[in-house]
Amino acid sequence: MKMSAQEFLDWESKSITLLAMSGAGKTTLANKLPKKKWFHYSADYRIGTQYLEEPILDNIKRQAMDVPFLQELLLSDSIYICNNITVDNLAPVSSFLGKIGNPELGGLSLQEFKRRQRLHRSAEIAAMKDVPEFIRKAEDIYDYKHFINDAGGSVCELDDPETLAILAEHTLIVYIKIPDNLEQTIIDRAKSDPKPLYYREEFLDQKLDEYLQLKDLSNTDAIVPDDFVSWVFPELFKSRLPRYQAIVDQYGYTIDASEAGEIVDEDDFIQLIAKAIDQQGLSN
Repeated sequence: MKMSAQEFLDWESKSITLLAMSGAGKTTLANKLPKKKWFHYSADYRIGTQYLEEPILDNIKRQAMDVPFLQELLLSDSIYICNNITVDNLAPVSSFLGKIGNPELGGLSLQEFKRRQRLHRSAEIAAMKDVPEFIRKAEDIYDYKHFINDAGGSVCELDDPETLAILAEHTLIVYIKIPDNLEQTIIDRAKSDPKPLYYREEFLDQKLDEYLQLKDLSNTDAIVPDDFVSWVFPELFKSRLPRYQAIVDQYGYTIDASEAGEIVDEDDFIQLIAKAIDQQGLSN
């Protein structure tokens, strides 16, 4: 969605999609908007509670069945397992994605890892395509004035033009760009605390080949899961930057992560976006 800065300021019911790499402060920024006026749509929450709920529970049950005590209780319907996913606790989604590597170190086989990656991609596409309906429901049912879509960091990896077109039609796309001087900080933070991530399959295959050759490993089952995630993150980071930029060039606007971090309230947020629109222009 393209508009002038004044049109944005005059837009009575604003709908915004935030795009950013993990660590850029996207969710922190969204949380600075008043909850009574802004409906906060979390893509990861929608993925976990709607589209991956059953696979996540199946994975947990599979682990529980390896424990004889829990196995007996589950088979006799004496206990049941449920998720406790919240917007602030998305650990079940992360644990389902998992990490590729040695099963004895908690890793997944290549086949299983790719299966979960594909499920996540389908779920993320579905969650993004739900945005227009949630914009409608947010206003019609809950009487929210504005809508903020906290999109997942891997939206740029989906390679699904239809999804981007839907987001652009119904929301203003705003990309929070990490400045050069903060890139290494984000990379170092991710490497020190490696978390499960989504990778495009083409990217994954390429980087797995490079890693196996670098480490002189014969197959993915020999990979130390955390070591691969730490090694590949800088590569993933670099590969995503032009993808985000391509989305913005076609559909949206960019704000600097440093400036976004200084936002205190809703008015700061609105003015920063209006400034970006004014500077980048309708022809961006």
